[in-house]
Amino acid sequence: MIFKKISKTKLSLALISLVITFFVWQQGLRDSLTRPSVAFDIGQKEQEIVALAYQSIPTNLKSFFITNDPVDEINNTLSKVLFNDLSDRNKLIKIISSESNEYFIEKNISNHFENQKYNLLINEIEKKSKNNSYKPNSDKFDLFEDDKFLYHLLSKKFDFDDSLLITKSFSRKMFLKILAIRLIPLVTILLGTLLVLKTFWKAIALKKLDWKEIKYLDFELIDMVLLIAGGFVVLGEVVSPLFSISLVELFSKNISNELSQSLKIFFGYLFMAIPPLWIVYYQIKSLYGEFTFKKDYFQFNFSSIRYSIINGIKGWLTIVPFVLLISLIMNSLIDNQNGSNPLLEIVLNNKNYFSFVILFVTTTLLAPFFEEVIFRGVLLPTISRDFGIIWGIIISAFIFALAHLSIGEMPPLFVLGIGLGITRIATGSLLSSVIMHSLWNGLTFLNLFLLRT
Repeated sequence: MIFKKISKTKLSLALISLVITFFVWQQGLRDSLTRPSVAFDIGQKEQEIVALAYQSIPTNLKSFFITNDPVDEINNTLSKVLFNDLSDRNKLIKIISSESNEYFIEKNISNHFENQKYNLLINEIEKKSKNNSYKPNSDKFDLFEDDKFLYHLLSKKFDFDDSLLITKSFSRKMFLKILAIRLIPLVTILLGTLLVLKTFWKAIALKKLDWKEIKYLDFELIDMVLLIAGGFVVLGEVVSPLFSISLVELFSKNISNELSQSLKIFFGYLFMAIPPLWIVYYQIKSLYGEFTFKKDYFQFNFSSIRYSIINGIKGWLTIVPFVLLISLIMNSLIDNQNGSNPLLEIVLNNKNYFSFVILFVTTTLLAPFFEEVIFRGVLLPTISRDFGIIWGIIISAFIFALAHLSIGEMPPLFVLGIGLGITRIATGSLLSSVIMHSLWNGLTFLNLFLLRT
């Protein structure tokens, strides 16, 4: 490894960027511990879909989809959280499905709810608790038709027919959803495991790893510090949100909160990507005197798109079993993992289809392209050149996981980063890792979409 003379200005900027990055990332990781895990909501949504699909689940498949009553499962989960810490909707679910009157012993239970519709419903439930023969006008429940699971619970509580809303066709739709939610991961794991075994067998037979030739840009390690710490963190995560949030707030006064939230994420990501990409552009221009788009600086290998797509799919299938395995291990070791990416909860509870499309474009197109250019297009080759391919993959994967600022998600993201790095090196194509990354995000997005009731 040859060290070149570094200018004092460059060194000063790198040191300042590292210090700022340390404080930004340690604060981000600490904040992640206070964010709830989205696994709680995902598990509940899945049980709600099972309850709504019940009449359409074939008898011989019921044991596969239902181990215990879905409502009981939801109640057991909710009982692990203090009542006052539950969301308004979950408080209501807990009260509706409860057989006792314990919640009405406390006076002014309605004060627990900000939603006036919920307060109206609490009054009806309280009357029912005092007089079991009480029959309210079912029109009062029409306010809750947009929440089909809640409506279904009310029909059981007050003994009215919900078949006009929970139709057979709707129930079949829910069955197809739960079928996809359960089967897609199983099929993916099965195919991935077979592919892993095939790859290991091939590596043992060849007695070597078939790495492709890597194109190295003549960057120094200090250039990587300026790129990640200076561009990605200081300019991307600290400075650029000041502009993106202000821009969206300026033009989002008359649009829904969900759409505004999605636009903030989209433009936030776009503005975050500009500084590090501009730094890469400037660094390449400084090296070669110009930046020519025709030159494949990052080894995308667009000339063999079919090859990249196939290997991207293979890489995705291969890494799925490992990421899910580490996630299962983490879940078994830590009961309540906090720190889920807040974007997951936003996607899960989003009801605006246009904002959903914006989030889809952000997570499956914009994010994979930008992150792969930075972490596998520039960082990985530079570190591999100086420390070897194995360390290059490990270090770039660690920084990739760390950059997501989520302690709970770091282990699976680290494993995913290793898989993306191996795909990048093994195929000699950055496009393969972009496709693999896009597929991973897309599978997560699809699962969240299916969980919407």
